[in-house]
Amino acid sequence: MRFGVLGPVTAWTDTGTPVVVQGLKVRALLADLLVHEGRPVPADRLIDDLWGVDLPGNPAGTLSAKVSQLRRAFEDAEPGSRALVKSGPAGYSLTLDSSSYDALRFADLVAAGDLGAALALWRGPAYADFADEAFVETTVARLTEQRLTALESWHEERIGSVSELGELVAAYPLRERLRASHMKALYRSGRQSEALESYEELRRLLLDDLGLDPSPELVALHQSILTQELPNARSNLPAQLTELVGRSEAVKDVASGLSASRLVTLTGPGGVGKTRLAIAAAADVAERFPDGVVLVELAAATASSLTDAVQAALDLRDSTGAVVERLAAVMGSRLLVLDNCEHVIAAVAELTDRLLATAPGLRVLATSREPLGLAGEVVWNVPPLEVPAPALDLDALSECSAVQLFVARAAAASRDFTLSAETADDVAVLCRRLDGIPLALELAATRVRALGVRGLVARLDDRFRLLATGHRGAAPRQQTLLAMIDWSWELLTAEEQSVLRRLAVHADGCTAEAAAVVGDEPDVLDVLIRLVDRSLVVPVHGLQGPRYRLLESVAAYCVEKLRAADELDAVRQRHLSYYTSLAESAELFGSDQGRWLDLLDEDSANLRTALDWAVSSAQLDLAERLVDAQAWYWFLRGRHVEALRSLESVPGSARLGAWRVGFLYLMGDSGAAAERDRWADSADARGQWWIAHTGIDAGDLSTCFTLLERALKTFETEGDQWGVGAALSARAKHAHVRADLAALSADAEASARIFRSLGDRWGMLQATGWLGAYAELTGDFDEAARLSLESAEIAEELGLWPEVAGALGMLGWTSVRQGRYDTARTHGERALRLATEQGQRSTEALAEIVLAFTARRTGALDEASRRLEALIEAARRQSEPVLYLSMVLEELGFVRELQGDAAGALALHKEAFGISVEFDSLRGMCWALEGIAACHPDKTLAATLLGAAAATRATENYLIASTESEDLTRAVTAARVAPDYDSAFATGSTLSPEEAFRLL
Repeated sequence: MRFGVLGPVTAWTDTGTPVVVQGLKVRALLADLLVHEGRPVPADRLIDDLWGVDLPGNPAGTLSAKVSQLRRAFEDAEPGSRALVKSGPAGYSLTLDSSSYDALRFADLVAAGDLGAALALWRGPAYADFADEAFVETTVARLTEQRLTALESWHEERIGSVSELGELVAAYPLRERLRASHMKALYRSGRQSEALESYEELRRLLLDDLGLDPSPELVALHQSILTQELPNARSNLPAQLTELVGRSEAVKDVASGLSASRLVTLTGPGGVGKTRLAIAAAADVAERFPDGVVLVELAAATASSLTDAVQAALDLRDSTGAVVERLAAVMGSRLLVLDNCEHVIAAVAELTDRLLATAPGLRVLATSREPLGLAGEVVWNVPPLEVPAPALDLDALSECSAVQLFVARAAAASRDFTLSAETADDVAVLCRRLDGIPLALELAATRVRALGVRGLVARLDDRFRLLATGHRGAAPRQQTLLAMIDWSWELLTAEEQSVLRRLAVHADGCTAEAAAVVGDEPDVLDVLIRLVDRSLVVPVHGLQGPRYRLLESVAAYCVEKLRAADELDAVRQRHLSYYTSLAESAELFGSDQGRWLDLLDEDSANLRTALDWAVSSAQLDLAERLVDAQAWYWFLRGRHVEALRSLESVPGSARLGAWRVGFLYLMGDSGAAAERDRWADSADARGQWWIAHTGIDAGDLSTCFTLLERALKTFETEGDQWGVGAALSARAKHAHVRADLAALSADAEASARIFRSLGDRWGMLQATGWLGAYAELTGDFDEAARLSLESAEIAEELGLWPEVAGALGMLGWTSVRQGRYDTARTHGERALRLATEQGQRSTEALAEIVLAFTARRTGALDEASRRLEALIEAARRQSEPVLYLSMVLEELGFVRELQGDAAGALALHKEAFGISVEFDSLRGMCWALEGIAACHPDKTLAATLLGAAAATRATENYLIASTESEDLTRAVTAARVAPDYDSAFATGSTLSPEEAFRLL
């Protein structure tokens, strides 16, 4: 019988069946006995707790009856359980221990440091159904405090989610440890200002309620957030399921090497434990690196995809241009662990050399079968475990690390196994003959239950003949590993061999379903489990359950077995068919979008491998299908380089033409327009929408708008609601460029309604963004900020970091318009950092605009000038004007005016006016006219220009934010020296902006 009070008072049988306890007083009796945790409770105390002053006629007899009812309930649920309720001279008691009572179990788990398991026991408030009873009051308070303390420790260790910690802080606003975790979580989510606000809230509460100040620790945390010194470390080191045996000194040596050198390479044969040692050493020194420790798995990498693997491990996105320089720029003070370098050794050496040269805070720990060969490299050869010398006694034998590893793994595989006088000699021989190679020892240990140690030793001569004689051309350790794998192979059944060798075509693991289909073995799961037991297959956590991955050496061995069985091409073909079907079945448009993005992330290596095989085997029809199915996924994940590289592997495909145009636009390729002319007419409606959606940022407004309208009509005719929503969202962007407020609001709202009904969060993100833009244009800055924050949250849920950067950029821009320049700089800097990491040039430009506008308005004219000039230079390299160019020219014009360069300012504002005309942006024309008026020497003409701008703003209802009024005030003040100012202003109010500009 088991009992629970960490929630409603409950009892269960050992099989998990709830025990029904009838009657409120009987249940109260159970609660009272549980409160005392097995200690006797006097009858008088129980009577007082259960009835108080409202006593029954015969209190003792009534209590005895309730005890009998409780015993009967236990006995009915589980025979023999009535004996759990005991009676004696000291009173009644309930037999309890930590295995049967969740409150005691909770205390034991907390004491053992397993906070996650302890907190998982809670089902609600303690004694929830008796919380108002006086007899539980003290116990409830004690358990609640213990739970809160555990929660505080738990969140200090892992820094929980902002929302979870926010709820806890709201419930317990004065607990400083919870508040500290909340502040850290906010800061590490890029919400520095909210972290500081959380501190201020606590400071006020402490002062008002208790007359106290925050603790020194919290004050120090507040200061570190203010100065942005709190590290935002990223670490992806996997937790190890088993203890690392015999490597404690090695871990210290490698850690010491990382102190003295920026590059340490662990070398040695396959199976010697390089990866395990590297992970352990990296974890040991992790605290030295404020920006974290990142493991990059290179087993599935090629020379061409090496930077892709590094970017993926860092959670970056593909980018054009100098990828290595971008990687170096985001390294900071970080440890990079490059695992399994040998098959791409030259490419790894080149990349490592360049990163170390340009990222001074970076250190690299590599594992490889050969050194990288770079200057300053410390090569640390990983030795086999210590093997026993002949004729050691039992105590000395047990001290050898190879023996310790084998015994630990063998005992796990067979509970009856121990190192004893009977097994000692055989264990010693086995460890020596396997050369202390950890992988070989672990594989051998899995067979102890079936063969015994003596049986294993008896097979060594036949299975390790290479170990005895060897080949002069190969390293002895390599001979041992290959012989060990061959021996393990021979121990498998024919069915197990078939499944194992066919797993080798998968890159970075697969699901059981994929193993069954690709391996053409319907009942594969049991075989996989047996292979896992033999340590030939490694299970790893996946979104759909376990995934199964081969060790690198085993996979290489199995590929050769596939060739020998003449199966390699056939299995690769099934692999290609399976992953093509997987990609085509992905539901990336709709409510299941997030889950499918994660699933395709998980199998991205398999999808790349499948495409490589399709192309190399000239199956261009399947390659075309595979690329077409993944193109939207690549876009959502920001993998533009990978997308274009894949598109180019299927040249001339009409089906892929529109995709190619869009990705060329996204990468700023000057050939995009020519490709657009080639494919736009033959593309279907979604292809035309895609070209229009991606082409607008390149400034090709007219053609894109025509394609967009054509696609929208087709979507409406065919009833394609997703297409209608996407087209309306893109059309809202066109309206925003023209500052057409009515069209912007109507299209964005209609798009939001459609995507909300479809559950497509990417679509909602787009529509929400344009609703925010409308709010910003109409002066509702609070609503604009709220919508931008909502966009950031949606994007973060989907893992769309480029979109997060865009939303932060819009938050920064809104803050500029509100005059909140510190907040604007915070958002702008984070948006720039994220956009740079993700290779999103348009968002980088938005972030730079936010920072430049902030700099000018806070008096940092040199910084503003530098940022604006860089933006203008980049925009002028494009074949057509980019959308932001006019506003950047206008802003630099205001900078030049404030610097006293009237002629330079005038030229910039004139150029800005011309670009605004091209984009049909009356709002931009007004800005330009006001800028010209501020610096033009003819003050009468300046008054005329101001009149035209004011009339247009009034007609179109264009807002002048308070932060822009200073520029207009300067222009008006400068023009008012004209004696005929009023009449000239009135004359201007009758002119359109273009008519007024022609007066120049």
